[in-house]
Amino acid sequence: MTRRGNRGSPASVRSRLLALSKERGAEFQRVLVRYAIERLLYRLANSDHASNFILKGATLFAVWTESPHRSTKDLDLPGLGSPDPSRLVAVFEEVTSLETVPDGITFSGSPIKATEIRGSQEYDGVRLTLEARVGTARIPVQVDIGFGDATGVPPTTVEVPPLLSDQPPPVLRGYSREVVVAEKFHAIVHLGLPNTRMKDYYDLLVLCRRFPFDGRELGRAVAATFERRGTSVPMECPDGLTDGFGRDHDKTRQWMSFFRRIGDEAAPDLQQVVREVRGFLLPVADGVLKNSCAESWPPGGPWSG
Repeated sequence: MTRRGNRGSPASVRSRLLALSKERGAEFQRVLVRYAIERLLYRLANSDHASNFILKGATLFAVWTESPHRSTKDLDLPGLGSPDPSRLVAVFEEVTSLETVPDGITFSGSPIKATEIRGSQEYDGVRLTLEARVGTARIPVQVDIGFGDATGVPPTTVEVPPLLSDQPPPVLRGYSREVVVAEKFHAIVHLGLPNTRMKDYYDLLVLCRRFPFDGRELGRAVAATFERRGTSVPMECPDGLTDGFGRDHDKTRQWMSFFRRIGDEAAPDLQQVVREVRGFLLPVADGVLKNSCAESWPPGGPWSG
């Protein structure tokens, strides 16, 4: 057996992932799940079905920031074509059976199961559950596939950095940052004061502090997202971006609880976060309403023309 083959054996991969989890201070099971998602994406990217799926969600966010602020056992993959569950099971049975470079992981431990997803806000879709294995370690993986969403901005090419440097990276299509911002903005408007999705506020804070944005592209993404989901672009400040939301005792408690779960840094003041996110999003909404989104956003802002 070659040296590469040894390093790609289940025992070697498990040992190196365990060492990586200790080095990063991360739970071993979370590292295993992330590795399983990564290698599933690699198989998908090298299959005949790659062009029918687009990466979004926490895995994509981790690529952008290079230091994911939360882990996930879910893979979000908006899809094209028929949403028939049996078709998707067949697609992923084919994907998971592909022969690849040795990476120590298999996906044939149990049948792939499919259930339909219906939500009041998100587009309909199908949830696949499957099991990966690295040696004797069993790793549950969930894949959520949505259909029929409009983005307004074309997808980009994404390279997912491998956890183990000797593994080839998955390269596939992914949502643009503009589309991610638009979807999170829509969630804030749609959910209002009852909103408990603190991760959306943190994601938006990270995005507006770290990355530049073109007002026209972001405006197109916002307009398409709100239109597809039957929501009017707000003419006034939505409840989820008011000072009152940032001061609310329950929201502050939820915000602190979110940071305890991710355990990665001290929580910034929620009122300041809401102000920063509001300054980022409301000018875009105003531009969409006036059909005049022509400004640019440098990392950290503000908008300027």
